Amino acid sequence: MTPDPAAPRDPGVSTAHAVSPDSGEHWTAEGAWRVADGILRIPLPLPMDGLRAINVYVIETDDGLTLVDGGWAIPVARELLERCLRDVGYGLGDLRRFLVTHVHRDHFTMATVLGQELGIDVALGADEKPALDLLNNIEDLTENPFVEVLVSAGAREVAEQWVRMDDDREPPDMSIWAYPGTWLEGDHEIAVGHRTLDAVHTPGHTPGHFVFAERAAGLLFAGDHVLPTITPSIGFTMPEVDQPLGHFMASLTKVRGLPDLTILPAHGPVAPSSHARVDELLAHHERRLDDSARLLGAGPVTAYDVAQGLGWTRHETPFAKLDVFSQGMAAMETKAHLELLVARGRATREAAPDGLRYAAPGS
Repeated sequence: MTPDPAAPRDPGVSTAHAVSPDSGEHWTAEGAWRVADGILRIPLPLPMDGLRAINVYVIETDDGLTLVDGGWAIPVARELLERCLRDVGYGLGDLRRFLVTHVHRDHFTMATVLGQELGIDVALGADEKPALDLLNNIEDLTENPFVEVLVSAGAREVAEQWVRMDDDREPPDMSIWAYPGTWLEGDHEIAVGHRTLDAVHTPGHTPGHFVFAERAAGLLFAGDHVLPTITPSIGFTMPEVDQPLGHFMASLTKVRGLPDLTILPAHGPVAPSSHARVDELLAHHERRLDDSARLLGAGPVTAYDVAQGLGWTRHETPFAKLDVFSQGMAAMETKAHLELLVARGRATREAAPDGLRYAAPGS
């Protein structure tokens, strides 16, 4: 569960072509790249994912290593992590703790596997517990948990295709979804060796997302909250939460209130200014809200209807050309925008047999 490749991308250098200043190479290039004194960036692969890699950050201390995020628990990623650590004089035995930004598999699953194997702490936001509860009781589910969300967005046919795709998949390996040793709650400080990190709760992409800011070094371990070349998916959350886009934009504003920091993102190159990027992301979603409001027309229409009138990816790809998974992601993200329009009084909502329907006020 990663940022949505179908989500609208912002202007600028694309993720596919971005060079990171710490390496001087494409941001996915193999290696343990030093981004600051005592901090290394290791890109780990994401097979079959449009993002291609996740950046795992290694913080060196006198007592060993703290990792921010862990990667996806697949053999190729573990082998690369071990190789990159070995190249700079470390091994898995030097790991002491994981600070995980959020529960998605590319961030959490290798952290929890290694945490259990090595007997070290894994910390995760407390508001991710409902998702882990659902995953750890998956045998009790009667259907894909996203079906209800897709149907409410007016995307019943897409939901049926998602169910068929699920039928073709192997059952999930529940060993990679163990509960963390520490639940992060509220904004607080975390000591990492001689460093002090501000753990800042930033719900939106997921309910329990955290970023970690080291003010003294001018660094922001941003997870998927502030990405330099794309926007993270919004609304792709189980169980469903109220106002994910509203939470995301409020969290962006919270991060904007921190000092201007160098962005150490989970996906993409190291970037120079959290303030500049937050401003771009907020402006991007305000434009998307305006575009969605204009497509309400006389209404009432579903989120699926509105999504079909929007362009997707930085190439403004028509909705009809997206694959079925991306169409579902797009419908859920559009629903998140429409729900925020309702909260702001710029749209109305009513229940209908084919899903929630939205209209401009007074129409």
